[in-house]
Amino acid sequence: MKNLQLLLLCVIASVIISCKRHSSGNGYAGWRTYAGSKDGNRYSSNDEITLQNVNRLKVAWTYTSNDKDSANRSQNQCNPIMVDGILYGTSPKLKLFALNAATGEQKWLFDPASQDTSKKNDPMAYYKVCRGVVYWEGKNGDNKRIFYSVGQKTYAIDAGNGQPIMNFGKGGYLDLTEDLGRKVKSYVSGTTPGIIYKDLLIIGARVDESEDAAPGHIRAYDVLTGKLRWIFHTIPHPGEFGFNTWPDSTAWKKLGSANNWGGMALDEKRGIVYVPTGSVGGDFYGAHRKGPNLFANCLIALDAATGKYIWHYQVIHHDMWDRDLPANPNLVTIKHNGKTIDAVAQITKHGFIFMFDRTNGQPIFPIEEKPVPTNALPGEQPWPTQPIPSLPQPFARQHFGPEDVTNISPEVHKAMLTKYNKVKYNTMFTPPSKDGDWIFPGFDGGGEWGGAAVDPETKIMYISNTDMPWAQVMIDVPKNTDDHTLAGMGHTIYNKYCISCHGPELKGNGTAYPSLVNIGKKYNEQQVSQIVANGRNMMPSFKQITMDDKRALLAFLLKLPEKASDAKIISKEPVSKNKLNDIPYTMNGYKRFLDTDGYPGIKPPWGTLDAVDLTSGKLLWKVPLGEYPELTKKGIPITGTELYGGPLVTKGGLVFVAATKDEMIRAFDKKTGKQVWAAKLPAAGYATPATYSIDGKQYVVIACGGGKIGSKSGDSYVCFALP
Repeated sequence: MKNLQLLLLCVIASVIISCKRHSSGNGYAGWRTYAGSKDGNRYSSNDEITLQNVNRLKVAWTYTSNDKDSANRSQNQCNPIMVDGILYGTSPKLKLFALNAATGEQKWLFDPASQDTSKKNDPMAYYKVCRGVVYWEGKNGDNKRIFYSVGQKTYAIDAGNGQPIMNFGKGGYLDLTEDLGRKVKSYVSGTTPGIIYKDLLIIGARVDESEDAAPGHIRAYDVLTGKLRWIFHTIPHPGEFGFNTWPDSTAWKKLGSANNWGGMALDEKRGIVYVPTGSVGGDFYGAHRKGPNLFANCLIALDAATGKYIWHYQVIHHDMWDRDLPANPNLVTIKHNGKTIDAVAQITKHGFIFMFDRTNGQPIFPIEEKPVPTNALPGEQPWPTQPIPSLPQPFARQHFGPEDVTNISPEVHKAMLTKYNKVKYNTMFTPPSKDGDWIFPGFDGGGEWGGAAVDPETKIMYISNTDMPWAQVMIDVPKNTDDHTLAGMGHTIYNKYCISCHGPELKGNGTAYPSLVNIGKKYNEQQVSQIVANGRNMMPSFKQITMDDKRALLAFLLKLPEKASDAKIISKEPVSKNKLNDIPYTMNGYKRFLDTDGYPGIKPPWGTLDAVDLTSGKLLWKVPLGEYPELTKKGIPITGTELYGGPLVTKGGLVFVAATKDEMIRAFDKKTGKQVWAAKLPAAGYATPATYSIDGKQYVVIACGGGKIGSKSGDSYVCFALP
């Protein structure tokens, strides 16, 4: 009898240990889901690494894929997952790998190039962005699958052997350009992974941001067959809720975007998925999309089983400032006015946190519709109010005046003040104009795709925040050139597709929007053609451009000599027709406010890690995140840097975050914001770390992809653990 009792105790202990090692998607001990759990909180209950021992962290293993772009244009923003001791993630070239999570030893590798012989020799076809993968297994723990996106394809891969599951979708993948209700020629790509609800894969997509963008509808697919099970139209169709808010009853037929590219959160118990969306294309001039533009710039609650609408809240009405909701929301339970409330919190690019009762969409704290300027470009009809939450307190600065111009030296201050005064600054919601305005926080936040971490025990949110002004200056779209040559035709095509990023003089702005002047010295005709066709990292694909138009564009960019056969192209209508032909204004390029040395033109800090109490709504602390050592040596206090990537918070009392231009990963005391550990990475970790525990040993892993804002590219994952 005693032996039987002992055996039962051993079995129970084994189950408990197994549950701790390999928690479910809703638990906090593992990292089975993008952002750690389906509530999107980037939190771990593992506490082997603590404030007392974090300074002993060492590199446990490094995995290198050896596929970074030698021109330093590749990135890796992946937040990997860990299931049953196996780490799944992607490389800069979007190869999917499975590693022993304790040792970094590769178990298998799936290369999407091997599935597409038409692009096998194209070195640029797979340098795109994939922020993570999705795991699903059958009820009996069998039939384990990884879903991940490579451009417009979302693959279903056998988690055991790394092979495509050929009876899923179109021979192993979904084509994201399909099932959208109309034929789509423009760019559609998976970036941030979707989420699993029972036997459904719920996904969004990245699309173009121009007036001819594809629809951004939310879709759910059967995880076994790849069949479409439901779709939610983010630009409502006739008879659907929100359709009557559109003055143009045909908007659903011709407009696009209003897409989910930042991720989702799932209340699995209630079966509700929370979906944040971006703006309707195009981003900066909306005469063709009058009204508030539902369901753009919204947090939407949908029935996860059916896709049926439950509630929504629009954070920006009639967006003209590219204020997409940039990251998944966070689900948290708080005490408010004596009641326990299951809440959803959504960070924004403009530095606010909007909080709602997740069952009915009622704001936790009052939100005021405040009047905003409405004097706009001809044809534009700005919305007269915008919502501003009373609490939580903003995590980003909300004003950029002349008194805020950088003071790192008297000479730099004088030069940057002159530059500042060339663009008018009014308010956060001043409509775009030819006089210009300073977008602050900038087009990349404030909050960004790295998302926020929330400690479910303390109800404190942690956010990596960038304080970077960008200029928004509108110009007339240049008229078709009178140069009736192939290059002249190409100039017209450039003005249609490329001017908003690279500017009217092709000079771009920094490494994010590179100069195209003398691009022929860097790339040959075939390489430029491949980049235009496939896109590269955050540059979208322009496959919708006809072969003739592409030939003309290349002639303009590369100063190619005309061939006899080009006469047929020149004799045609110069630019293929679509909605872009009727847009009178565009933005004069994406321009960060930087000094001649590349430092932000605003007083530091330029990047911060912030802590906000979601119960009281109070900002608890804010510390600089990132360093320019050369400035520190001059006696300038630590400034922070522009940030890309989110934090994770642990029960062990720590916040881990990379995200900085100085190629470091750091740990902070989650109560005080004091830095307690740091380590140098082989390349900048523009991604969110993951953490997990195996046999009582906790690991922290980060993708080191670099490649943004002038950083060198990398192709490694670095994993840390206690000795």
